[in-house]
Amino acid sequence: MVRRRGSPPPDAAGTVQRVAVLLGAGVAPPAAWALVAEAAGADEAVVREVAGAAAAAGRAGTPVGHALRGAAPPGAEGESWRGLACAWSVAERCGAPLAPCLDRFAEALRALREARRDVDVALSGPRASSRVVLALPVVGLGLSLALGLDVAPVLVGTPWGWGCLGTAAGLVAIARSWSARLVRGATPRDAVPGLFLEVVAVALSGGAPWDDALAGARQAWAEALGAAPAAEEDAEADRVLALARRAGAPAGALLRAGADERRREARAAARAAAERLGVTLMLPLGACVLPAFVVVAVVPLVVALSSSTAW
Repeated sequence: MVRRRGSPPPDAAGTVQRVAVLLGAGVAPPAAWALVAEAAGADEAVVREVAGAAAAAGRAGTPVGHALRGAAPPGAEGESWRGLACAWSVAERCGAPLAPCLDRFAEALRALREARRDVDVALSGPRASSRVVLALPVVGLGLSLALGLDVAPVLVGTPWGWGCLGTAAGLVAIARSWSARLVRGATPRDAVPGLFLEVVAVALSGGAPWDDALAGARQAWAEALGAAPAAEEDAEADRVLALARRAGAPAGALLRAGADERRREARAAARAAAERLGVTLMLPLGACVLPAFVVVAVVPLVVALSSSTAW
């Protein structure tokens, strides 16, 4: 199967779900990873590499979580894989049942992927508008030429024209940088909201004491993702465990509910940011692009007409 241009790369969620099903059917972890690697499609090179590394580690008796982390691609594409490495490492250390943990983890990754798609769809309109707006000065120049208003001699042959071209280019560059900064600001920075709470729930499902489970989740997170958990999620994990102690409630269920709520909040915040972006992108239009349009399309025309009238 060949992936269409512009479609997202294969995600960890489907792979995790396949491994969970195989483990639930009684297949040993190394064999499950090997089967997933063999079944990977032509466009799933990452899946094949990660699953192959996990299978090799399992056969050699080395930690599978470390192999998953080492084979994960760099950057944002590898966030889900590194999260999987973290969850697997925690499950191995705590003796948590792998199949149920992976099944739940696949649901969490799928929810994250859907949230990212929602954000991409919401941002697609403002991004397209930004590209169209940035082309306005060139379009204006083309319209002038199409109407028979030959402003090219003024633009390329006079100091006035050179000044117009330089000014317009500078304004468009500022507008492009400004628009890109606005888009980056509207793009969610937390690629895995709620995932640390899921990892703590995995640790608890192995029967580890709550404090040990939380410490193990923090250690595995730092090893897999190269940083400490987000302060807000770490604090929420502490609050949830304290609540569960006082209420005698199952901490795992409370942690998973908190993770779901964080994902919903992140999804809503991303949509709101995308809606605001449609308005804020008008700022570069009014401050930079429209003046650049006037400088390139109108000022040379006025100069040309004034020169011809004076002549």
